[in-house]
Amino acid sequence: MLFGQSASRSLAAFPLRVVYLLRERQDGEEPVQMLVSVPKKRFHHAVDRNRVKRQVREAYRLRKHALYEALPEDKSLLLAFVWLSDRHLPTADVAARVGKLLGKLETTLLASPKNV
Repeated sequence: MLFGQSASRSLAAFPLRVVYLLRERQDGEEPVQMLVSVPKKRFHHAVDRNRVKRQVREAYRLRKHALYEALPEDKSLLLAFVWLSDRHLPTADVAARVGKLLGKLETTLLASPKNV
């Protein structure tokens, strides 16, 4: 649904790209659903992919509250973080990039929620 529809949009802050889709919220659905993808093409060892996913999840966990506040009550948001680089970054840099992407996304949601 997220990658197959033309309604989804994306933002990038290298080495991350976020693909998102704003849609009507169904009964019992969480307001935000998030996934992290680190391709095997970028990191061949699972331990390396898991490290990057852990860094992105932790950065998202610390910054998600503002995103929840910017989201309209009747909407839900699907997010996918995709890692684009084949190098590790320090956790502080990953957190800064996730924060930058979430800030752009909040601005987009607050500016024109009907046009997202």
